[in-house]
Amino acid sequence: MSGLLSNVDTVHTLSGTPYEIGFEHGSLAKKQVHSSIQTYEKLFKETSGISWKEACDKALLHATAIEKYHANYMKEMEGLAKGAAVQFEDILALNARSEIALSTAPDGCTSFALTKPKTSKTWLAQNWDWKGAQIDSLVHLEIQQDNMPTVQIVTEAGIIGKIGCNSAGVGVCLNALVTNTWQPKVPIHLGLRAILESESFEEAISKVDRNQMASPAHFLIASKSGNAASLEVSPIHTARMEATNGTLVHTNHLCSTEMRDLIREEVVPNSYNRFDTIRNQVKDLKEKDLEAEDLFHFLSNHENYPNSICSHVTNDTNEETALVGMETVFSIVMNLTDNKLSWIKGKPCNRIK
Repeated sequence: MSGLLSNVDTVHTLSGTPYEIGFEHGSLAKKQVHSSIQTYEKLFKETSGISWKEACDKALLHATAIEKYHANYMKEMEGLAKGAAVQFEDILALNARSEIALSTAPDGCTSFALTKPKTSKTWLAQNWDWKGAQIDSLVHLEIQQDNMPTVQIVTEAGIIGKIGCNSAGVGVCLNALVTNTWQPKVPIHLGLRAILESESFEEAISKVDRNQMASPAHFLIASKSGNAASLEVSPIHTARMEATNGTLVHTNHLCSTEMRDLIREEVVPNSYNRFDTIRNQVKDLKEKDLEAEDLFHFLSNHENYPNSICSHVTNDTNEETALVGMETVFSIVMNLTDNKLSWIKGKPCNRIK
């Protein structure tokens, strides 16, 4: 795999046992791990009124489920904590940060998949919109493990699963959903990691399709086989939606009627606008042979600004039109057919003209 654009940091290659992989992650990104902890300590206090100690205590409620789901993740997080010179509970809290924060802190992301017959190759792409403070905590990891595909992942330092793809041609994007639904099951970021360790599309789906996740989220999963599916996951129901004419899009609201009947959500204010914009862009696409830059161009869209796909910090306090303090932190495009991952730190409009 290779990055096609130049404004990315060094790729950290991690290998060995799960503990060794975690230790390398923590050692190489020690400064960024500490920055992540500082960001979330502040966020938890401001949005939920809970201390870092209380956040760590809540994260520990997931330990039994994680151990049963994939014990190696516990070992990797132990190694990560040692390498970064922090406590295990600190790393566990980072990996359960969605379960701790997203009932009160809205996220804004736009993702889409393109495959046959719409395009000649299979693509995944998204903007990840979040607190701008996390831009300096981003890391690009290449994880090499015995008897597993090599994983390429762009994540927040200290979090072992997020958005990326693997050498078997399986990839995943993430859209957050703001709800108060929670159970002490597997944190969604560890579900993302399990998807990225899968050899096939079907295996990837099986890792997250049985109400195993601790909180609601949307996973957009695709593979070089040409398959693509939207999975709205939760601890009480999982909904699967298939591609239509080779396209799938998602933002930050539930699309499944079954999920809407079961889960009360607080829809991110600009989610519907972004959904309509990206859906119209991919629906009108005529060119089958695309380059990564073409997809970054979609992600650079400013229609309905500040409710745009490419998100900029705004001081607009109208909750109907803006996500105050949120911005595009990185953009990512994955060519799953050719095993190529490209990403841009910050806003894609700064790079794509």
